[in-house]
Amino acid sequence: MAAPALLAAGVATVLLTRGALAGGLVIQGGTVQLTTSSLYGTHYAAAVVDQGYEKPDGTTAVAHPLRMGFANGLLNGLCLAQQQQILGATYTLLITLGDADPGSWEITTQNTVLDLRSATGVLDMDGLVDLNINGPDVTTITDASGVPVPNPLNSPENRFGIQAGYAKFDQVTATVHDLQLPGLLRTPGLKISVKPGTVNCPAPPAPTGTPGTP
Repeated sequence: MAAPALLAAGVATVLLTRGALAGGLVIQGGTVQLTTSSLYGTHYAAAVVDQGYEKPDGTTAVAHPLRMGFANGLLNGLCLAQQQQILGATYTLLITLGDADPGSWEITTQNTVLDLRSATGVLDMDGLVDLNINGPDVTTITDASGVPVPNPLNSPENRFGIQAGYAKFDQVTATVHDLQLPGLLRTPGLKISVKPGTVNCPAPPAPTGTPGTP
């Protein structure tokens, strides 16, 4: 009985086409553990945002996560784990994408956006890199005319921002509040399971080789 409720809460859009996922993946409404061997993307930006949430006592508050965005991305494996309470018991929705090859960067995405509460890993930025710019001034995606979309991360004024042409984030273990892959998402493998209790994603392996062009 728990599986339909968890799937509805965790996955907004899943379209399977010949073994590849083609559609949007959105996970919202609670913290999610995310691990990946490597995340590589072009037109990278990050900015501090204001995000409302409900506390256990029912009152609301505002958190200030770091929102990261890539216009086009490559992921080297991806695991997501989210806990839910069903009739007083804890269950974990576990989603894994990709293959077991640490050198393949087999998942392709467009307009990746994730809100980080905490993260460990190695971040390497290249191209023109700007640090401590105003959050609303960062750019990632462009419109149909090739003009950058203003404030794509919806950051308020006077918030810390980062802009880079390229970014590579290796051996990532993160706590994410929201994850949005609204554009085209392709992966050679997708597994969704519901497990009793609290289950975490395995530690991500170190990537080998270099990613291609997203």
